[in-house]
Amino acid sequence: MNDFEFPGIYEAFQPKILRYLTRLVGEAEAEDLTQEVLIKVSVALPSFRGESQLSTWIYRIATNAALDRLRSPSHQRAVQNCSASAEVEIEDRNARTGERTPLLEHQMFRKEMNECIQGFIQTLPENYRVVLVLSEFEGLKDGEIAETLGISSGAVKIRLHRAKERLKEELSRNCESYWIEENEFLPELKTL
Repeated sequence: MNDFEFPGIYEAFQPKILRYLTRLVGEAEAEDLTQEVLIKVSVALPSFRGESQLSTWIYRIATNAALDRLRSPSHQRAVQNCSASAEVEIEDRNARTGERTPLLEHQMFRKEMNECIQGFIQTLPENYRVVLVLSEFEGLKDGEIAETLGISSGAVKIRLHRAKERLKEELSRNCESYWIEENEFLPELKTL
């Protein structure tokens, strides 16, 4: 038996898992998959033995669910048929913080750059993509990633290095060079 309460876990992890799954399976499927993952966590929580960190255990469940979804025939068909386009919202101030939003051209620049980078992240082999997202976007350390994926820390380092190299190569070949050199909008990718 453990001392974890699901409402607290839901509150703490729902935004993180949603963000993580959005990067792995795309925005269209992330919301539903997040709910599925959190239901699995809720059901399995009484059997959690604490042999790993709670966050590692939850990310492992989310990763397995994402990989299952990515490999499913229905997801493969959806990817082939998808031609989604995102709209840019233009506002003078952020409704929550009251801060001024960037000018239209900065918003357009950021949107275009994000789409370019996310597009190339989505084309990485899944073993590279998962490690890259866990490290660069979710902030997990190599040991946590190794435990989450059931691989060695050395394998994590190798996959992460290869993922960054491949992504850097694709970005420099296909995106505007200033997106990489002066990447003010995505500081977590500055090291790529």
